[in-house]
Amino acid sequence: MMDHVLKLQHSLDALFGKGTSKLLPKDIEMTFSRKTGRIRTISHKGKLLCTLRIDGSLAISTHFAQMLLKNKKFKENCVEVNADAAPYVEQGRSVFCKHVVSCGKGISISADTPVLFKNQVIAVGRAMLSSDMISDFDRGVAIKIRDSLKSRNEEILS
Repeated sequence: MMDHVLKLQHSLDALFGKGTSKLLPKDIEMTFSRKTGRIRTISHKGKLLCTLRIDGSLAISTHFAQMLLKNKKFKENCVEVNADAAPYVEQGRSVFCKHVVSCGKGISISADTPVLFKNQVIAVGRAMLSSDMISDFDRGVAIKIRDSLKSRNEEILS
């Protein structure tokens, strides 16, 4: 049986670029599924970092994405939006192709994609298109937001 922390580190490196796992805090808490015994959620000092999806990918929080941003390779999985779109994306609205200023090469369809504005993670969502498509298209949804800074789910928790 593989060590759970090691498994998480490998997943991070595979999904977001080599060396990303070095930014994982040492004292993380994990919750496990009672039925399957698999990792469910990972948190640090009471703040949710990520959730493990059924397909093995990670759904990361905006808080964790900001921590991982210290790794240069991680930026290849992010999109940056312009000032017009930023306030809407912060509230949990989708990112449209025409609002994307720069787009990392590591983005593939249905990948977890952090959205940046002025080097701050303002939201995390699921890519509807690949990086090439996002750069080429000037219409349509690029990223469906799942978690954002001012999203409704944050307000319920606090």
